[in-house]
Amino acid sequence: MNIAGAEYSNKASSGVRHCHRSNKVDPISAYLPTSLRPVVGPISHNKATRIEDAADDGDGDRLSKLPNDLLLNILERVDTLDALRACFLSKQMLKLPTLLSQLFLSAGSIPGHHDSARVFRPSEVLRTNRAVAHVTDNILSTRSPEITISKLKIKFVLTQHESLTIGKSVARAMAIQKVGAAEFEVTTDKAYKICSPADFLHFGKQFNDFVGACPDAFAGLTRLWLRNMRFGEFDIPNILSTCKLLESLRLSHCDSGIHSVLQVEHAQLAELEIDQGKFERVELICLPKLQRVRYNNWCSYEDPLYFGFAPQLSKLILTKTAVRSQKTLELSQLLANVSSISDLHLDFRSEKIWVLPECPKLLTPVLSKLQHVNLDHLPEGCDLAWTMFILEAAPSLKELCITLWDHWCIMATDNEFRKKYGFCEKIDMKWKPYAPDFKHKNLAKLTIYGFQPDDNLLRYIRSVMEHAVNMAEISLHDRKVCVSCSDLDSEIKDKFCTSRYPRTAEKRKQTTEELGSLAMIHFRFFVYMTSLALVQGGALEGAS
Repeated sequence: MNIAGAEYSNKASSGVRHCHRSNKVDPISAYLPTSLRPVVGPISHNKATRIEDAADDGDGDRLSKLPNDLLLNILERVDTLDALRACFLSKQMLKLPTLLSQLFLSAGSIPGHHDSARVFRPSEVLRTNRAVAHVTDNILSTRSPEITISKLKIKFVLTQHESLTIGKSVARAMAIQKVGAAEFEVTTDKAYKICSPADFLHFGKQFNDFVGACPDAFAGLTRLWLRNMRFGEFDIPNILSTCKLLESLRLSHCDSGIHSVLQVEHAQLAELEIDQGKFERVELICLPKLQRVRYNNWCSYEDPLYFGFAPQLSKLILTKTAVRSQKTLELSQLLANVSSISDLHLDFRSEKIWVLPECPKLLTPVLSKLQHVNLDHLPEGCDLAWTMFILEAAPSLKELCITLWDHWCIMATDNEFRKKYGFCEKIDMKWKPYAPDFKHKNLAKLTIYGFQPDDNLLRYIRSVMEHAVNMAEISLHDRKVCVSCSDLDSEIKDKFCTSRYPRTAEKRKQTTEELGSLAMIHFRFFVYMTSLALVQGGALEGAS
């Protein structure tokens, strides 16, 4: 018997340590393995009686006094393993797990996982992964078929026994009861940074075997997120054909080989996200319901995406840390077959600007419906005049948001490394307006994060105000703040420039007078904190 089997088989004989007078094993022990239960410790009969009497008097366990529908509403807002731990401590709540309509089970739900300072061992994640498989099987097999599962989300590490347990349990549940949104988030027992090429291939084959063993579970999935896998040429299309109801696909560090081409066709897919990977190009052949595409750091030196039939595509998010040798994208070519984009987000990661300003005659046909533009992580101090090409080409634009930020946490800081791999120093993008006197009638809001009252930015804001004749609000924020940047070496910290954001009433008045408008200028004083750990994928990625 394996460790997981031994752990779970002892649950009935080990007894349950909690504040109840009954000697019977409570129903919750069927779900939560002993190692993951909250530690209450042995309690004498008299002490347990006093605790229960206090709860009965309204001075103790007030939570379990709430109506079941309210308790379920509370429990469905947290990780299901945490919900089970809460139920374990209350006799009133022991019957609730089988009544939950939303289930979220995660191998990252290790006891104490809410403590951001704690570092977890791989063995803890794998032990919790076994618990996720065990709890999934028990909860889904003991539920009444009459209770609909509106949402089922399972995050787990790709291990053979646990994956098959989860897959077969979900397939059985789908066969006998209604399951609404069903989601798998699958990672590997090695993090991306320590995976060899052989590891990626092994994980890809392991996942293919998983799909082959549990096709009925994948046929009912609506969302799928995969990490750290390399597939064969036709594997991803075959996975998509199995996942007939899939609405969202995310691939992180996944591909079909170096410089491979991925062709995507699916009748239901509405969202596609790709992080890293070695694709030369991703071809979106026929996706009639596709609405949102996000591509983070492609490796191609050509256009990373080809848009075929995607008539509903409305949001495009592109993130790239570009070097000197990589192609500057021309939106008129990239979006030649797409005229429905209303929301465009471009993240430059504080490095080279990789979008080419183009003539409005070329761009307007593809940007005619564009309403929201977000230009993120532009290098501090760069001339923003080039961004005016978007205003010229997008007559429907309503909101423009710009973030100026030298975010040192995500930048390459070693000078030799930057020189070796062709990182650019700050270079302003050259641009001249095609129609210097053009007027924009729909732009109503301009937001700038990282505002500094220098000539460059003041001149840019005045230019936008001159062209956007119906501007209603200009929001100026100080620089964003990253908690991780405070941990950088002092040599890098010396490169930080002190913010000159106008914080006093006198300086704000001076700035608004220089801009020539008092009513529409708003200074925002919120401090925006960001955590790099959240961006990089969460607790599961630390399983290795």
